[in-house]
Order: sequence, then C-alpha cells, then structure tokens
Amino acid sequence: MNAMAQPAARRPIRNLPDELVSQIAAGEVVERPASVVRELLDNALDAGATEITVKLVGGGIRLIAVEDDGQGIPADQLVLALRRHATSKIASLPELEGVATMGFRGEALAAIASIAELTLASRTADAPHAQRLDARSGELTPAARGVGTSVEVRELFFSTPARRKFLKAENTELAHCVEAVRRHALVRPEVGFTLWHDGKLVQQWRRVALPASSQTASQAGPQDRALARVRDVLGAEFIEQSRAVAIDLGGLRVSGRTGTPAAARTRADQQYVYVNGRHVRDRLVAHGIRSAYEDVLHGGRQPAYVLFIDIHPERVDVNVHPTKMEVRFRDSREVHQAVRRAVEDALAIPHAGVAAPESAAPVGAWAAGSVADPTPSFGSGKSLFEGRYQASLGLAQTALLYAREPALAWGVPSVLGNPDAAALTTGDTALADLASHNQSSPDSWPLGKAIAQLGGVFVLAENAQGLVIVDMHAAHERIVYERLKASLASRHGAAIESQPLLIPATFAATPHEIATAEAQADTLLALGLDVSPLSASVLAVRARPAALAGGDVVDLARSVLAELAQYGTSTLIQRAQHEILSTMACHGAVRANRHLTIDEMNALLRDMEATDRADQCNHGRPTWRQITLKELDGLFWRGR
Repeated sequence: MNAMAQPAARRPIRNLPDELVSQIAAGEVVERPASVVRELLDNALDAGATEITVKLVGGGIRLIAVEDDGQGIPADQLVLALRRHATSKIASLPELEGVATMGFRGEALAAIASIAELTLASRTADAPHAQRLDARSGELTPAARGVGTSVEVRELFFSTPARRKFLKAENTELAHCVEAVRRHALVRPEVGFTLWHDGKLVQQWRRVALPASSQTASQAGPQDRALARVRDVLGAEFIEQSRAVAIDLGGLRVSGRTGTPAAARTRADQQYVYVNGRHVRDRLVAHGIRSAYEDVLHGGRQPAYVLFIDIHPERVDVNVHPTKMEVRFRDSREVHQAVRRAVEDALAIPHAGVAAPESAAPVGAWAAGSVADPTPSFGSGKSLFEGRYQASLGLAQTALLYAREPALAWGVPSVLGNPDAAALTTGDTALADLASHNQSSPDSWPLGKAIAQLGGVFVLAENAQGLVIVDMHAAHERIVYERLKASLASRHGAAIESQPLLIPATFAATPHEIATAEAQADTLLALGLDVSPLSASVLAVRARPAALAGGDVVDLARSVLAELAQYGTSTLIQRAQHEILSTMACHGAVRANRHLTIDEMNALLRDMEATDRADQCNHGRPTWRQITLKELDGLFWRGR
C-alpha cells in the first residue's frame, strides 16, 4: 500500500514584508500607465499647480514624467512621502468624511515605487535648491529646478513582469494616458496641461484666463472659463450640438452640457461625470442621465455629456475604492432625480423653437394649451377658441385639426376621460379662422411655411434658411405623446389600466425577486402588473398593462422587479406610464398617406415649435431635417 499523503505543514501567521504589501496595493491602484498619470496629476493639482507637463516614452511604459509648479515638498519630508499611508491631506476621521482634495489615501507613490523605478525631485519657495530622491536606493541629492515637483517613473512593472504582459500596444496605452489628462483638463480650466510623447507635442490646453468682463461676477467668470475649456478639449462641434445643463437645489448643484439626441454616438466615449471636481464612474448617475434620454434616443446610441455635480463633501463618500473612481452618495435617490431632471430640462426645448423670437408669441394664448400648462381643458362651457389664436396648439386643437383620423378620435378622449368628446369634432369655422391666422408673420416661424406634402409622408416647408422636411407621423406622434404625459401628470399618476390573464404566467424566481414582489405589491399594481408568489420559488403574473398586451409578460415582470429593487419606485412608475402613453400616441398620430391641407400642415409645424422634445419622435428618430439654400445651390453647382 502506498503511504498516505501527509498534510502540508501549516505556516505561521506573520506580517507581510512592506514591499510585498505595496505591490499588492499596486495591483489595485496601478492598472496601466494611465493609472500612474492619473495619480500624479491628482497630487499636482492638490499642490496648487497652475501648469502641468506630462512626458511619456513608449506609451508611458518606459517613462512617465510629471512636472508641476505647485508648492513643492520640503526636503525633510521627501522620504516620508514615499511611505504607505503617509499624506498631508487628512489627519482625522472628520477630515476623511469631508475630504475635498483629489488624493487622500497616501498610498499611490509607495505603490508606484514598488513596481517601477521612481525618482522624486521637489523644491519649496523658501528652499535654495531642489532635492532629488531615488526611491530604490533612498539616496537624496541636490537638484536644479524651480518651485514645484517632478516625478519620474521608469520601466513600469519591471519588478512584476507578469503584470507587464497584460499591457497593450504602445499606441493603445498612449491613448489611455491622453484620456487621463483630458479628464483632468476638462474640470480644471484654470490649469494649463501639456502632453509630450517620444519628444513630440501631443496635446496642449492652455490656462483659460478669467474674462475681463467677468472679473466682478462670482458665477459668470467660472462658467465662462468652464465653457471655454470644454470647447478646447471636446471641440466647437460639441458645443454646437449640446445644450447647457443647470439646476441648483441648494446643497446639490448640477451643471455642464449634454449632447442633443441627433448628436448621439455609437460609442460611450464622450461621457464625463465629475463629483466635486473628481472624475467618477457611477452607475446611479449614468442611469439618471440615460433615463432622461429614454424617449428621444434611438436604438443603442450613446449620448455625449460633460456634467459637474457639486455636493457637500460630507454627503458623498469618496473612500470606496483605491482608484477613487467610485463614490457613494448619502442620498442616492436625490442625486439620481436631480441629474435626470437637469438633463430632461435641457433636452425639453426643441431645436425648432430655440430660434423663435419673443415677438412671435401670440397676443392672447389659450391658457389650457399654453406651454406653461399643456393640459387641455374640456367641458368648461367655453368656446375652444373664443377669438384667440396661438402659435402652439393645445391637444384639443390638434385633435380638432385631425378629427378625420379615426385613431385620434378614440385615442385622446379615452385617455383624458373627456366628457365632451363631441367637442373635438366641431367646427370648420374654427379651421377657417385658424387658416387666416396662419398666413401672418411667416418669417418668424422657425420651421417656416408649409408649401406641399410629399409621398403622403413628408411635409415640405420653406423657412429663412431654406427647405424643411418633416415626417408628419413622427412629429404628430411626439406632439400627442407630450400632451398625454401632461394630462396624466394632471391626474396625479393614477394607476395604469391592467388586463387580467386568463391563465396566469408562472416563472421560477430568485428569493430576491420574491421579496421584491411582496414588498412592492402596491407599486406593481400601480404599473398594471399583478405579480404574487405562488410558492416559495415561483411567482405568478395574473394581470399585465392593457396597452402592452403583445409582449412577453414574464420578461416584463422580471425587468420591472429588477428595476424596482435597484432604483426604487418613482422613476420606474413614470417610465412605465410613459411607455404606455407612447404606444397610445403612436396609434393616435396622423397616419401615412393621409392628405393634409396647407392649413393643417402649418398647424402641425406651429405645434412642433412649441412642443417639448419635438426634434425626435417617441422612439428617438428625427422628426424634421433642414436643407439650407447653400446645400441646395451645391446640388445644382450654382456659383461654380
């Protein structure tokens, strides 16, 4: 018989060597050269630098050098600066809970020095010369440089060759380093950044000076500088294709710019979120932004945005991960709602209405159909027009103009609970009066004056810039959708109509899904879903929203439960209701091949100009396009 294998001798518990501890920490802090660039830039900014130069060789693998003109490090503290958890930025738990600096953990330099050759040279304002420290040997020697600090990191991962094998090609690593500098440059316009690679200038963003006209303005100056830096970093095209975001809730402020749906990209490569000046990746914030785009973005396209969230430091925890790229908010729901509201408000203004002059506003506006109160008023005993006219039509007026469309005739009254549905079909005289009004001031209309209908689908209009082409179904779908949303809001979010299932749909559920279904039973009923436990591991769906009868009810229930568990109730209820209203609006909108008169076309154009998000239909597709006279001239070689 073979002898039984003897168990391995048990090792005693002991302290790990400091170098091994630093190398373990480096695995969390340093992923690639860009991680080193990020940490060194954080230190330079905390030191009060106004000019930072980054020099790279071999994509940062062979050399990373960061020079700044900050306060510098005293000579007697250089050795201490390379020890783990040695920092000047915090000294107590209250300071950690309200940290306002970029760095605070005191482990970046030690981690980098454990996996690369690091030298540190620094000089303070009161020192006669700089001192240079070699991290490997500990030797301290005099050096020549101005006030500030220089850090050189050579041969990254030389002491951990297995990690070096995971690095990508030099060009790929260089691109990540450029992105790390770009992220810092976007949020610090008062600092100049210069990036060199292999002796060649790659990027340079000069300091943005405070405009002379804004010297005395506490807010205008920083806003002007921030806008100028965003233009320098992301280009003038981003500014032209984005809208300003601004919301101030006292202890929480969201600002920046968010791209228009038409400028959405195939990749999420222009999405920047900053919390108190720190670039972060936060799923909650990202979800809030994405939900603001949910009915204006087509398919899987990605919006572009630069958002700055300013919040009291004690209301956010930045000590979540060694890379400091993640944060945790004390009131995450408040932040989520603030971000969503800020982006929604920025996107609400249609591009078609941006250029509308104030003089184009009607002398007397029908209150129920105005922009401020888009909810129509039925059964009031008053005439729909009472001799007044407006550039933006209310829902009742839109319905009247398209009263010959069967889908609209049943769709709108049923949703609004209108007791006077017959009022929607009144009046060729009102149409005649509106027709005469539509002939006034055509130059003031951003979408111009209707001239024809093409293919039973498109409305052609002429404005000051040239030719406007409108997809009439998509445009009217958005108009009806926004009116229905306003009407639902006026009813204070009543429950969505549900349809009982003849045979309940059952599915195997996780304990988390069952707990959510039990805890959120009332919320599920408000969404038109009746989901209840059938056994300890099975859920049954007994009813679903009546307007969504064609989908997979199990998939619907699973997705709703997942979002209820992660994001809470308020946002989900609103999203589900809007999805149903979108379906209703699609059925209620004017159909293709429906002949419209010139007056009806003009009414549609005027309503688009005053309807929120009218540039896209409910599915994110464009509703209109502009062809300028210059582009038309080019088609016919005019001027050649």
